[in-house]
Amino acid sequence: MQQVNWGIIGCGNVTEVKSGPAFAKVPRSMLAAVMRRNTEKARDYAQRHGVSRWYDDAQLLIDDPVVNAIYIATPPDVHEDYAIRALRAGKPVYLEKPMALDAAAAKRIAAVAQETGTPLCIAHYRRQQPLFLAIKNLLDAGAIGRVQLARLELFQPHESSLIARTDENWRLDPGRSGGGLFHDLAPHQLDLMSYFFGTYKSACGLSCNTGGWYEADDTTSGQIVFENGVLFEGTWCFAAHRTTDSCTITGTEGELQFSIFGRAPLVINTARGREEQHFDPLLHVQQPMIEAVVNYLLGEGDNPCPAAAGVESMELIDRFTGAAYLR
Repeated sequence: MQQVNWGIIGCGNVTEVKSGPAFAKVPRSMLAAVMRRNTEKARDYAQRHGVSRWYDDAQLLIDDPVVNAIYIATPPDVHEDYAIRALRAGKPVYLEKPMALDAAAAKRIAAVAQETGTPLCIAHYRRQQPLFLAIKNLLDAGAIGRVQLARLELFQPHESSLIARTDENWRLDPGRSGGGLFHDLAPHQLDLMSYFFGTYKSACGLSCNTGGWYEADDTTSGQIVFENGVLFEGTWCFAAHRTTDSCTITGTEGELQFSIFGRAPLVINTARGREEQHFDPLLHVQQPMIEAVVNYLLGEGDNPCPAAAGVESMELIDRFTGAAYLR
């Protein structure tokens, strides 16, 4: 493969700015085709983004000989079907988070990737953003000593502006999203914790519906013990009266404070004093990850987020919400 010719399955709102344009901006990458079940919307997207081929049938895009890699950006309920079809067709897959409806489905996708030997990357794209790379480097360098605790809070009012707006509010339908806004946003956060601290040893949590505005749970809490001894505690509430997006990592010699979704600076508190690092917002938030994925597919780098990472994120979500104990 000399160039990655992408096809998008599910060219909805999330692909308009966050990801779609980046496929044409990354070197040795192009957006060759797009698919959406609504033919007119697929055609409109293609014409606005300068894409020459569009489909209303995912299989036609998968079978397109020009397309040699596939980005799946649909709601999670069809991730498993489309990912397995693409993998069995020998087309590398860049799969949106959450990887699937639950950990069992994520494991089935990962098994097909291993069976076929077809590359599979999960779109936990914050791993490649400058802020989180800086945090990773500080932790690895021992800037705050030995890490002991990570504490995260995400509180949002009902109908928060943080929540993406789509034609169909599938994020609030557990049958399509897996379980609500926690399932939509927490994968970013939980994956970062695994990226920072490694494999988890145990995890548990509780989840409930406190507001009653929709079927899915709106409040979740969870704890993780990582194999390296780091304890994580997280609380998510999407029916709160206030807005909070904060994470604090405490070590034996200091703390790091930052937000996952906001634009707050990275604060480093140590015996040497308080330091702030500021990071400019990215126009296309997935572009650094897409570039890393392209390099991997062209044999010039490692997989920036392999299937095992997506599976682990889904396991943590299941354990926090009780789903792991219901099967």
